[in-house]
Amino acid sequence: MGATEFGFNCLQKLLRMKENIVAIYTLPKIFRISVSEKPLQITTHKDFRGVALKKNIPLIEVNRKMKDYTKSIESFKPDFILVCGWYYMIPKIIRDIPILGCACIHASLLPKYRGWAPLVWAIINGEKKTGVSFFYLAEKVDSGDIIAQKEISITKKDTIKTIYQKVTKASLKILGKYIPLIEKGKVQRVRQNEDGATYFPMRSPEDGLINWNKNTLEIYNWIRAQTKPYPGAFFFNKEGQKIKVWSAKLFSETKKILQKPGTILSQNKKEMKIATGNGYITITNWEVER
Repeated sequence: MGATEFGFNCLQKLLRMKENIVAIYTLPKIFRISVSEKPLQITTHKDFRGVALKKNIPLIEVNRKMKDYTKSIESFKPDFILVCGWYYMIPKIIRDIPILGCACIHASLLPKYRGWAPLVWAIINGEKKTGVSFFYLAEKVDSGDIIAQKEISITKKDTIKTIYQKVTKASLKILGKYIPLIEKGKVQRVRQNEDGATYFPMRSPEDGLINWNKNTLEIYNWIRAQTKPYPGAFFFNKEGQKIKVWSAKLFSETKKILQKPGTILSQNKKEMKIATGNGYITITNWEVER
């Protein structure tokens, strides 16, 4: 089950491992979910139809509640269900179908950063590390027993794109090692510590508005957490134009600025200096939304 670039890469890994993929369940780029009043758009959406056709694998696009697909999934008699880059909760009636279980890869070191957009939130919060967790799905969000985890560093030069790449690389290694162990019934299940659980909410493109009252480091993290392939951090200039910010420079020292946070101090074709809560930040790549 997958609908993103990450899920597609996981599928390709399984195919390279010569696993017998009996079906692919995917989602359209724009879909509805109960936790959102508006339709959601998957930013890193990937079309699985090409690989399904090439490999002669049945492809089912999910557009109803998951429980409505119980009989469909049962018909394929899967031994194991892998969920990567997915947006719906998998009900127990489906989790109980495969004899080897139903597992997922989540981009955090569970039980930390359960929920939505864990990589974006980790960068926004200035974390120095994150990771991936391969775990069995359970009733509550991201709460099941851990199969394996891999820690990943977050440097100040990383963006959501580079962290996404690190997570993908680590996840494929985990699949390569642990899928064969699952097939042999040799994996150890480790229960999550609920006392250490943290949860983070869904994000939408409208959530990218920059608060210039924050300090320079916080704004820098805000920008790099939401740069491409995501919709981007943004602000509105005096003319009311929406400015999308794709990258910025972070300096080791801050300079006292008297101007109000959000004031554009200087601008040329290559850089734009803007006052922050404790100094200024230099924007190096931006565009005016038309």
